[in-house]
Amino acid sequence: MSAPTPATTPTPGEGTARTGPHRVLLAFYALFTLAAGARSAVQLATDPGRAPVAYALSAVAALTYAAGWVAIRRASVGRTGFASVMLWVELAGVLTVGTLSLVHRAWFPDASVWSDYGIGYGFVPAILPVLGLVWLRRQRSLPQN
Repeated sequence: MSAPTPATTPTPGEGTARTGPHRVLLAFYALFTLAAGARSAVQLATDPGRAPVAYALSAVAALTYAAGWVAIRRASVGRTGFASVMLWVELAGVLTVGTLSLVHRAWFPDASVWSDYGIGYGFVPAILPVLGLVWLRRQRSLPQN
């Protein structure tokens, strides 16, 4: 099998990923989509009245992670606009929910994914959008072909 020639190698804007680190981000976003979605589904199905705010926020986190996965996938081939918006929205959500869970403990008798800035998940929910934004910034600084 021969190596692709420069004429047949796709450029970044033609659908090939520009860097490899996005694959790690995609794996984490897929995992957190499943984790947050399953958590909220079980909580809402078994005892929705116990902590409706926290359980609903876990569902919102799952949807945010799913949109983040799509955004990073698109950004990996040069379409960075949606990723920029989604990563900032996610970070704002983590910081807002994290702060509210500390200030208004009564709203969170049970934790959400983003409670206490994601302490139940090793603070990965707080770190993930920051890593995504750093990666995105590096993507934008790569030369366009």
